[in-house]
Amino acid sequence: MPVTGPTSNTRRKWRRRSTIFWQPHDRTIFDHEQGGSGEPFSGGNIMKAYIIDGYGKKGGGRIGDLPEPTLRDGDVLVEVHAASINPLDVKIKNGEFKLLLPYQLPLIMGNDLAGVVVRIGPLVTRFKPGDEVYARPDADRIGAFAEYIAIKEDSLAFKPKTLSMTEAASIPLVGLTAWQVLVEKANLRQGQKVLIHAGSGGVGTFAIQLAKHLGATVATTTSTANVDWVKHLGADIVVDYTRDDFEKMLSDYDLVLSSLDTRTLAKSVQVLKPGGQLISISGPPDPDFAKALGLGWVFKQLMGLLSYGIRRKARRHRVSYAFHFMSASGGQLERIATLIDAGVIKPVIDRVFPFASIQEAMAYAETGRAKGKVVVKMKS
Repeated sequence: MPVTGPTSNTRRKWRRRSTIFWQPHDRTIFDHEQGGSGEPFSGGNIMKAYIIDGYGKKGGGRIGDLPEPTLRDGDVLVEVHAASINPLDVKIKNGEFKLLLPYQLPLIMGNDLAGVVVRIGPLVTRFKPGDEVYARPDADRIGAFAEYIAIKEDSLAFKPKTLSMTEAASIPLVGLTAWQVLVEKANLRQGQKVLIHAGSGGVGTFAIQLAKHLGATVATTTSTANVDWVKHLGADIVVDYTRDDFEKMLSDYDLVLSSLDTRTLAKSVQVLKPGGQLISISGPPDPDFAKALGLGWVFKQLMGLLSYGIRRKARRHRVSYAFHFMSASGGQLERIATLIDAGVIKPVIDRVFPFASIQEAMAYAETGRAKGKVVVKMKS
């Protein structure tokens, strides 16, 4: 979702204002222009981490040494055993979110993980050293591709008992995305119909299982090779996009969850019944998203322009459009863990790479061909 528009002066002013919402990244060089105080590094033990020094498709990351992160009063320090790669990681690395997420470089990558608590801040009450946990860190504090990460207590949850560390690491980001769209935002109910695009992807494989548990009729799109496989996950109707047009085969749906391009997004409006909801996790962002982030007038106008076409098309079809950017939530991860331990939802993992091969893992994930998740084992 490339974003262009504001001048460099506007971006600098927004970055200064935005520290109310986006605090400086714990594991990067502190930017005094953003304000605040304190040292982002602990100055203690050294850890290995996967770092990017700049944005761009041609720029590669590297494994390097950094001090362990500092621990705030409400933080939990976790030794990372496994982390997974998401399309969001690729977009951050390529610079597609650098206006919305103004990280300082160098930046430790990684958006979800599983591991063991090693230390807690003085205000932490729910966790203790030795607890097995999993999490999606807050968007301003990513850094799962490292030996250690400091996470807010509220963003952390106990790992599902029935899963290994590798399996648990595949869940947080896709699980929270599916939960927040289907349960929190759309209030999907028994008897309703939902189209979940890209059913063989990380979000798709989780969302299909969750939607079936909620009692919905589930349609999905995928390639020929994955048709039987997504049916096994629970999809009632599978559209092979290499052969058929989903907008000609489906109608009267209550909800569409889209993670694809704007062309597919526009076609998705046609399958919804009046009053239906079109929710995208890949953009374009809408003014409500800017409002939720507390962004200023310039960004509200920019996001309004970016999403004007799809919002107008949705209104003409008497349906609604919304963009959703997943947020961290330990409470929701606990509810997801309950479903997993009950056997309702199973993790779907395509490949597992050792940390030493994380460059190869990122390249594989960037192809978009993974069935489910790509996981990196941080601890052997």
